Amino acid sequence: MRKAARYLALTIVVFLTILPVLWVVKIALSGSNTFQGAELSPIPSVLSASNFLNVVGTHDAQGNWLFGRQLLNSVMVSVLTTLVGITVACTAAYAFSRFRFEGRRAGLFMFLVSQMFPGILMMVPLYVIMQRLHLLDTMIGLVLIYGITSVPFSVWMLKGYFDTIPKDLEEAAVMDGASPARVFWSVVLPLSMPAVAITALFSFMTAWNEFVLAYTFLSEETAFTLPVIIRNYVGEHTVQWGFFAAASIIVSVPVVALFFSLQRYLVGGLTAGGVKT
Repeated sequence: MRKAARYLALTIVVFLTILPVLWVVKIALSGSNTFQGAELSPIPSVLSASNFLNVVGTHDAQGNWLFGRQLLNSVMVSVLTTLVGITVACTAAYAFSRFRFEGRRAGLFMFLVSQMFPGILMMVPLYVIMQRLHLLDTMIGLVLIYGITSVPFSVWMLKGYFDTIPKDLEEAAVMDGASPARVFWSVVLPLSMPAVAITALFSFMTAWNEFVLAYTFLSEETAFTLPVIIRNYVGEHTVQWGFFAAASIIVSVPVVALFFSLQRYLVGGLTAGGVKT
């Protein structure tokens, strides 16, 4: 009886958790741009793919496929941000974990402090820097901003994992004639793949879902990322709810797919760095 009550409570919690998602799916499949708030059922009464087709088939004034360009922008920015952020974070985290140098504790402290402030505080100085470097409305500028801002979190995640790797393995490799760089690339990094994978996933998600900086630094439609086009469906007086819901689902699909593909790394990558040996 107690187990049945527990399962019932968990079922109710799960249903309440996914209820907003079901509502978004219902609005996207309704084929209408109106918000039917009076209908409490999350099950759509009409199934239509017109909202998805309209979102995906968006073209600019010249007849170019605008959605495809914006999708490519999001993919390129997210992938490049992940590569830049992980490359810098892996080497920095390994240095903080293994080497003792002047300013080490201060550097770690500054990384930690930088996570205590909302990213929007940096928007104005970042805008000025981007403007002077002529990087506004460019993919490179957005990648640099996303990659740099993801480094502090990534360094702390990876440092905790590097601390758990026994130094004996590195010492054995050094005795076999391996250089410090070879030890890092051939011994430490392969053992750290769970932490690298989960950190890369968070970096990708941050770049993929980020809206405020992209909306501020981008002004041309051809340079927009997908979160920015979702905002365009919200007008001053009206909201195109059908297009808004359909675009939200489309943007969420790659992240959900990544979670499922990397789920075996999630627990190990998040918890292994929490205990120091």
